[in-house]
Amino acid sequence: MPAQPLAYFITFHTFGTWLHGQAPGSVDREHNAVGTPWLDADADRLAEARELMTQEIYLLDEPKREIVRDAIIAECSFRGWQLHALHVRSNHVHLVVTAERDPESVMRSCKSHSSKCLNKAGFDTPDRKRWTVHGSTKYLWNEAAVAEKVEYVLNGQGTPMARYPEAD
Repeated sequence: MPAQPLAYFITFHTFGTWLHGQAPGSVDREHNAVGTPWLDADADRLAEARELMTQEIYLLDEPKREIVRDAIIAECSFRGWQLHALHVRSNHVHLVVTAERDPESVMRSCKSHSSKCLNKAGFDTPDRKRWTVHGSTKYLWNEAAVAEKVEYVLNGQGTPMARYPEAD
């Protein structure tokens, strides 16, 4: 196995759209070991998570999705990261990227730059919560894993929304 992964598969959700307790399940700090199952749906935990929300859920319509797509493309270019695939959906973002940084840093940079671009475009106010606190970061160790995730990101998400690269 190489010392560095070939790429990362990163997923993050918009604020309030993936809460602990909702189906199909989630991962929390106490249950975050590779290969372990997600936590089961739990109506009480979901109700508690909703009660703790300080803002409404955040969804990305078409103009916002395009801004987020373009912001992530620009951030990856600026940082010298190779963006293999990106798909911005109404409630989550998937990207496959090669970077000489840890995937959490890549995710934070992409979220931050996206928020700045949404602010600049006049969407919401700067204090608007747009993203979940964390997300999912998977290491892709070989070309087959990278190709599988690129295919999933571009073509395994249902109706295409804001993607990079655009498919024919």
